[in-house]
Amino acid sequence: MSAPSDVLTAPADDLSRFGYAQQLSRRVGSYASFAAGFSFVSILTTVFQLFGLGFSFGGTAFFWTWPAVLVGQLMVALCFAELAARFPLSGAIYQWARRLGGAVVGWFAGWTMVIAQTITLAAAAIALQVVLPAVWSGFQLVGTDPALSSKDGATNAVVLGCILLVATTILNATSVRIMAVVNSVGVTLELVGVVLIIILLTSKAERGPSVVLHTTNLDSTTGYVVPLLISALMAAYVLVGFDSAGELAEETHKPRATTPRTIIRAVVASGIGGAFLIIAALMAAPSVTDGDLATQGLPYVLTSRLGTTTGKLLLLDVALAVCVCTLAIQTAAARMIFSMARDNVLPGSAVLRRVSPRTGTPVAATVVPGALAALCLVVNVGNAGLFLGLTSVCIMLLYIAYLLVTTPMLVRRLTGNGLPGGTDEDGRPLFSLGRFGVIVNFVAVGYGLAMAINLGWPRAEVYNPVHYLPLITLAVVGIGGVIAYRFQRKAYHQAVAA
Repeated sequence: MSAPSDVLTAPADDLSRFGYAQQLSRRVGSYASFAAGFSFVSILTTVFQLFGLGFSFGGTAFFWTWPAVLVGQLMVALCFAELAARFPLSGAIYQWARRLGGAVVGWFAGWTMVIAQTITLAAAAIALQVVLPAVWSGFQLVGTDPALSSKDGATNAVVLGCILLVATTILNATSVRIMAVVNSVGVTLELVGVVLIIILLTSKAERGPSVVLHTTNLDSTTGYVVPLLISALMAAYVLVGFDSAGELAEETHKPRATTPRTIIRAVVASGIGGAFLIIAALMAAPSVTDGDLATQGLPYVLTSRLGTTTGKLLLLDVALAVCVCTLAIQTAAARMIFSMARDNVLPGSAVLRRVSPRTGTPVAATVVPGALAALCLVVNVGNAGLFLGLTSVCIMLLYIAYLLVTTPMLVRRLTGNGLPGGTDEDGRPLFSLGRFGVIVNFVAVGYGLAMAINLGWPRAEVYNPVHYLPLITLAVVGIGGVIAYRFQRKAYHQAVAA
């Protein structure tokens, strides 16, 4: 593992030191880089999706799973920020893992991440079902029941999700610049929407912020720990994807200086905004005991407390956030596939690594995750447990992929093989945790391992009707990875050696 230690002024020259040519267009600025990480997290999308789930298991006390997950993910983000400064490459998780842990670790990190991002893309796309039918009944194209937990709602979610995936695929394949502009505008409107929702809901408060100190609706029949662990799925699903700012490193101006900051900012902004959003919703909900908050979630709070017109306008902002979130996830997945194909380690690499000279985008690598995500939805038409199953599995895989980076990183620290130093494009020292690196890294690994086990635990409440879905998924991903790795092993080791 090596990195240049002198001041870097030419991004193309910097990239060539890693053995790659500049193929992607550098049209992403600092704000667009932040937007890439923030829009993947997208608190409006994911909090609106899973608020009801978190509340149904943890009651008002489920709020405390949020800061717990935030602290853990911030430790992971700090580790990633160090790596982003030293290895500003597309396919960040794959590139970081193989440079820290070797060829096999890198392969499985990339393989797991591609599958996780594809499933996450499908889960994000169906979030439109949570919002659009609440804005206008005409968006319920199939059946009459809009609830995601119903057969009608699950089927309609697939239809809306597939339409969205077609749109994001076209946009992602068309232009990096247009994608970045849409992403930045969408994130700006999302941030404005978050602030407005918090202010408006707080002005309609039925109770004080001390509501989070109570255990209202927390099922204590099995003790408090189990339901809170299940409700932590909400926060775990929301606070991921900040690494996508690293995925765009080869398209970002001054990536060694910019990307570490944007990764951390995406986590902090999402964490603070999400915390206030949850508190405001609990304060303003018409009731926290009648069951409506668990079944209808935040759309119910907005329309019931802010009035139909205001509530629906804000829900349209949420729908925009869902679209931008889906766009960002597909962008990240496309860059991961492109990065691995560039090393000739994926089946069909010759096609997947091509960058269109006209658009400056990896078109085939963009189409593949969109098509696979749509297929993932279509084969599950009418499955009322689709959303929760997809959500839980994709988050578990994302945490495993993160562990394949943070674990070898910790091993290197403990064995005295620290990260390389040097300066960024502005001549400043690369972002570093210094003497706190081992502690932060250790917490990141411990948290990631605990959460991966929590997410993968075969609970009937989460994985219904197939309780062992996470274990089956791990087996399929593992076996598929072994087969694909053996198929491409010779090419992979040649690429790594080069």
